[in-house]
Amino acid sequence: MSKVVEISPTTRHEGHSKLVLKVNDQGIIETGNWLSITPVRGVERLAVGKTMEQVPKIASRVCGICPIAHTLAGVEAMEASIKCEIPRDAHLLRVILQCANRLHSHALHNILTLPDMYIPGTDTKINPFTPEEPVRTVAKRIQRIREIAQTIGEVAGGEAIHPSNPRVGGMYKACSPQAKTKMYDLAKEGLVLAHAHMDFMIAVLRNYQKRDWAEVGGKQIKIPKDLGYHDQGYMATHPVYGTSSLDECPTWDYSRFKESRPWDWYMGESEITLEDPTYPVGGTTKMGTKANPQMEACTGIPCYDGAPVEVGPRARLVKFKNFDEKGTIGQQVARQLEYPDCLTAMISALDEYNPNGKVVADYIPQGDGSMGWAANEAPRGPDVDPCVSCATHMIVIDEDNRIVAQKLIE
Repeated sequence: MSKVVEISPTTRHEGHSKLVLKVNDQGIIETGNWLSITPVRGVERLAVGKTMEQVPKIASRVCGICPIAHTLAGVEAMEASIKCEIPRDAHLLRVILQCANRLHSHALHNILTLPDMYIPGTDTKINPFTPEEPVRTVAKRIQRIREIAQTIGEVAGGEAIHPSNPRVGGMYKACSPQAKTKMYDLAKEGLVLAHAHMDFMIAVLRNYQKRDWAEVGGKQIKIPKDLGYHDQGYMATHPVYGTSSLDECPTWDYSRFKESRPWDWYMGESEITLEDPTYPVGGTTKMGTKANPQMEACTGIPCYDGAPVEVGPRARLVKFKNFDEKGTIGQQVARQLEYPDCLTAMISALDEYNPNGKVVADYIPQGDGSMGWAANEAPRGPDVDPCVSCATHMIVIDEDNRIVAQKLIE
């Protein structure tokens, strides 16, 4: 007879989410529902009735990790709708900005990954914040890579967190010859660091792959050799950038995309019937607790051709570089392989970029209500929809600053 167990909250990602799993007598998971437990942010509704100039600013506020991807996807969807072709130099600046975002995000993701890994040849877990070697040098390298990425993003995009330079029709401002030289020098430095960091991370991941167990909260947990294997497909639109309905041959098809509601997909109300008080940290949800994934989930389930697909680094490498390693470690290795790729793409764009070229289209139509879409290859996958919330808490106040609703993570 199947039992239900809930892990709340899950960790090693931005924001807070949880898992509700149905497990059979053999310990095999039959159903797994991964839930965002913070509310939908409603950015699409905020954009209704706004001008084309306002929407990119709104879209960039969806997330503090991938604001560039959200901004570019929103801008290019509108450009596709009004059929506005942007100048080549404007596109090159967007590519540079895109690569800067990916570089920063991958480095940040390593900080989330490393605490689960071991110093090769030891049973000592890696603490990215220790002042001791050999980890200290690695941590400083990660921070320098992030600094390089954020600086380039600020130069090309106006700001690194919420870029102000992208606009419908191209970019507000060109980057000067001095700015181009600064970005180029930083990118060349970053490429050297990226190769060294890629080699280090892959060595750490291969070391983990060879282990039989990992220590989690004082317990030795067996590491399955097929950890993270699945038989789902992959979806990616471009090695670095993305695609839109304005392209002559789009690499993504809007008609094949459908977002299912949680109540159409997730299991209904269940009672927690399996509990592990030793699960780190604090144990799983207590038996007898009611769980209703259909009602608790705040995000839709995107499907392509009617099924979930993997997106992100491995999907891009599978689609465009014949990468074929499966499992969780394969996914992490793919992320490291993208380090030099995004810096090489950035350097190529800088080589071609002309500081004296046009960055705004000569004519920007106002639109006639036609449908337009864009899919941007954000660090963790194609951005055609707001990602899982990175927020952890929510409060609603009235005009007198009185709290009328709140949702806090315990």
